[in-house]
Amino acid sequence: MSNDRAAQRGGALPPTIRILLTLSAAVVALAGMWAARGLIGPAAIAAVIVIICFPLGPALARRRAPRWVGSTAVILLGYAILIVLAWLMAFAISEFIRLMTDLIPEVTKVVDDAVALATDLGLSESIGDQLANVFSADTVLSFAGSLSSGTINVLLGLFLIFAYVIFMSVDGARYARAEEAFGAKIRPVMERMRDYCRGVRRYFVVNASFGLIVAVIDTIALMILDVPIPLVWGILAFVTNFVPNIGFVLGLVPPAVIALVTAGWPTALIVVAVYCVVNVTLQVLVQPKFVSDAVGLSLTLSFFSVLFWTFVIGPLGAILAVPLTLLVRALVLESDPSSNWLRWLSGDDSAARR
Repeated sequence: MSNDRAAQRGGALPPTIRILLTLSAAVVALAGMWAARGLIGPAAIAAVIVIICFPLGPALARRRAPRWVGSTAVILLGYAILIVLAWLMAFAISEFIRLMTDLIPEVTKVVDDAVALATDLGLSESIGDQLANVFSADTVLSFAGSLSSGTINVLLGLFLIFAYVIFMSVDGARYARAEEAFGAKIRPVMERMRDYCRGVRRYFVVNASFGLIVAVIDTIALMILDVPIPLVWGILAFVTNFVPNIGFVLGLVPPAVIALVTAGWPTALIVVAVYCVVNVTLQVLVQPKFVSDAVGLSLTLSFFSVLFWTFVIGPLGAILAVPLTLLVRALVLESDPSSNWLRWLSGDDSAARR
């Protein structure tokens, strides 16, 4: 017996080694996600769509509808959301390409004025040359062409998302019956996943609501200021509202630059002022409180998650940062009662009461 205990003690890994092995496994997993980001991104988008639409299935089941009717309804609602998003994206990209092509003379003039100003201020000529190269007609046309080719890649990604939605909707209806198959022992796991899905739905409802308000106000303001394609900038404001913390800047820069090119500095400054008043008030001061109450993530972790997931799976990671971080917390922390203090540090105040 003593030999068994000694063997067990001898076979146990020191805490430092266990931590290093855990970190090594995490690095390998993240490297794999980065390599497969073209597949993981569409799958994550489809999962979020299904999570948002899934309550429609149980609602129909409570009305005595067959299970296949509920799954079909979830699929159709998910497809409707994807079609609307695809149409908005296609409209915005086509309008932006058309505008950039039409504005080449104005862009050239603004760049020439900026280079002349830099020369008058005694700045290095190389700075002016670099500025001219960045905003040259060839660069603008090349950027527009890359957007067109990128649209094709996005359409291919949409094909994967449509397929994922079908499979995930059918499997979701099956997984919802896991407690019937395995009994009460699986209830804690199911409850964690239900809490996660509810958090994702609350997060997107809050962001969509604030994003719609911001988009409408920004669009009306840009129409009054006669900034070209205001609907496109409204769509951009709505989409970037789903990027925590830095979405405001991403939605501000393009319309401000276009206002500068087409109407000059005064209009560009007014655009910046309007965005600062509206977007900062809603997105920076008001919205984070609602988001925090909805998902329980600290502002620091929300900001870091944007950078982290963008690095791992690309631009989609900025939009999916909060749902992916919530998923990691649900899988890693919420299953371990001893990690309540880590959950509290992440922004989950309910962990302190357990």
